[in-house]
Amino acid sequence: MKYYIFFIIIFFFNSCQYFDKQFPSEKELLQKELNTINWKEVDEYPSFVDCNQMEGKEERQKCFFQFLTELIQEKIRIDTLATLYPELDTIEVKVTVYPNSRIQFEPLFPKDSVAYDKVKIDSILKRRLVGFPKVNPAIKRGIPVKTQFILPVILKVE
Repeated sequence: MKYYIFFIIIFFFNSCQYFDKQFPSEKELLQKELNTINWKEVDEYPSFVDCNQMEGKEERQKCFFQFLTELIQEKIRIDTLATLYPELDTIEVKVTVYPNSRIQFEPLFPKDSVAYDKVKIDSILKRRLVGFPKVNPAIKRGIPVKTQFILPVILKVE
């Protein structure tokens, strides 16, 4: 009986070490999780309703960029950009898709570009690039997020 009590006492004191273990705090766990997330990549790219039927992430992404590029080209083709700037065949447009599905367009010009009236081109783009179909925003871990990308838009199609 003495040995049995001795064994229970030793077991009790040795088992207390399991209760003293330090568990990571919520902040440490959150920071560890945030460090593992690739913030440069989204789980789902923005998409139009027509592209949601595509199988696979890459196909939906390709559909979205192709559809958006064609819409932009169609909307600005009927304007005076080609006549105002005949040497301008392609313009880069920074596209921002916000979590609330709003789209914003901003023309980008080479740093040494002084031949173009940037205000006029920006004004034409803002006037023409309206009335787009609803865009579903990009998704990261189940949450809608803001995305930005640059699209080359061809102005002259021959």
